[in-house]
Amino acid sequence: MKKQHFFKQALIHWRSDSEVSFASIIWFITMLGAMAGLDFLAGGSTLHRTIWLVPPFAATLSILVLLPSASIAQPIPVVAGSTLGATLGAGAALAVHGPFFAVIIAGMTLVMLSVLRLYHPPAVALSMYPLLLHPGILFPWAVVFPFTLAAVGSAAALSRSIKSWPAYPRKFPAPPGPGESEVVN
Repeated sequence: MKKQHFFKQALIHWRSDSEVSFASIIWFITMLGAMAGLDFLAGGSTLHRTIWLVPPFAATLSILVLLPSASIAQPIPVVAGSTLGATLGAGAALAVHGPFFAVIIAGMTLVMLSVLRLYHPPAVALSMYPLLLHPGILFPWAVVFPFTLAAVGSAAALSRSIKSWPAYPRKFPAPPGPGESEVVN
């Protein structure tokens, strides 16, 4: 009886409340499709190791659509965190490669992004990518930076022009009134 109650409560309370609009599905597919197109134009095929279409990009887009008001979805953590994570991995890949070093860089990236308050979960995955798949030293700036700028820029623009799109980015709090002090978290 207790197990049945536990599972019922888990199903009620531990599921996502987020819903995806048709417009956000089209945007998601278009963004990833553009990266696949770039890979194809660069000479890629389904058998070719790609540097344009990387799994953390799908995770980033999912976060922008499903958690637009979360701190991990805000423009600075998405762009700066992702680019920094990929840069750390690309820098390390100049000297080392492989899963062991990828794990070390992922841990270092997690700590650094948290300390800098730039935490975006796909950024940790992006730090591992260069050590595992060798996309080259320009990967962070030629691929990650433009993709994340396009992702947050288009999400913000669509948020203002499509009614069913979730509000993005999160609005700044109102400035303190006269005699009030500003509280910074």
